[in-house]
Parts: sequence; C-alpha cells; structure tokens
Amino acid sequence: MDSKTFWNERYASEDYVYGKDPNDFLRTRLPNLKKGRILFPCEGEGRNAVFAAGLGWDVFAFDQSEEGKQKATALAKEKNVTFHYEISDVLNYPYAPEQMDMVALIYCHFHKSIRTTVHRNCVRTLKPGGILLLEAFSPEQLQYTSGGPKDPDMLCNLKDLRMDFSEMNIEYEEALEIELNESPFHRGKAAIVRLVLRKI
Repeated sequence: MDSKTFWNERYASEDYVYGKDPNDFLRTRLPNLKKGRILFPCEGEGRNAVFAAGLGWDVFAFDQSEEGKQKATALAKEKNVTFHYEISDVLNYPYAPEQMDMVALIYCHFHKSIRTTVHRNCVRTLKPGGILLLEAFSPEQLQYTSGGPKDPDMLCNLKDLRMDFSEMNIEYEEALEIELNESPFHRGKAAIVRLVLRKI
C-alpha cells in the first residue's frame, strides 16, 4: 500500500484518529512566540493548524490525503477559524524561499532517503530569524506500541537532525520518554525527540 492510500484509509474514519486537540509541545510553545506565517507539513486532520489559527497565526498546511483535508476543513469550521490547506506530498510542495516565520513538524516521519531534502526545504522557506519546532519518534520507539513507523529508517535521532538543520541555531533539544495520550494511535509510553531551532 502506498503512503497516500494508507493515510486516506486511516483518515476515512468518522472519528478524528489523532484527536482534535493540539500536540502538547506545540500547545505550550506557540502562545509564547510572535505571531506570523506558520507552515504545517503533513497536517492530516488539522488539529495543530486549527489551534494555531485560533491563536491568530496565518496558517498554511498541506498533506497528501484528501480525507485529511476534508476533516481539517470541518474542524476549522467547527472552531470558527480559517487557514490555507493544500493537497501535496512533501517533495512536491512549493517551499517558497523565506516566506514563513515558523515551520512545525509534528510527527512528520520521512524515510532517510528523503528526510534531509525535506528538512532543508523547510529551512529554505523560513525567513531569517524564523523558528522550526519538531517533535518526532526516536529509534527507541520501536520497543513501544504507542504509535509511529515500524521502520527504523523513518525514525529520528538528534545527531541526524543536527546535521539536517546544521545552518540553524539550536534553542532547545531533548530526547526523552513521555506518556502519550493524544488518541488511540498515540497512547502509552513513547520515546521522542524535541527540537526548537532558529534560522540564522
């Protein structure tokens, strides 16, 4: 099964499979930052984009899943917010240079064969001084059943991420274990990495 079909089938459920509430890391960090244009790659059902729009950010999002977009649009209507949402895969999205004040990569897992390219595209679209926030599963997640890819080549460690984002200043980084409780697909003990970086 290809990735687009997988996500369309997952998001076809009437329920929001990752919930309607934003990711905790994003929820605690975003209100403290100066509002501007923010990009959410692989945004799925829209929980994080809707949260940012509710705070007053100018939100741009994309995902390859039409089912995800439909649910994101419905959630935005429910919360009485608007944002820009396109259908695109991560390699073909038009990352216009120096357009975004922030990029949020929340559980966006890419195979190592394309990961660096995608990450550097995200850096390219940031304005100087722009922020990149990331939360993802680390390779240690393979011992847990709380979500994420089962392919180690799609999981993130801090060493590789530092190389991908080598032209950015690290403002915060951590590899840690947390108790996830975002949805049935993200529940239980989890091994993750978190980063906040600023474009020079």
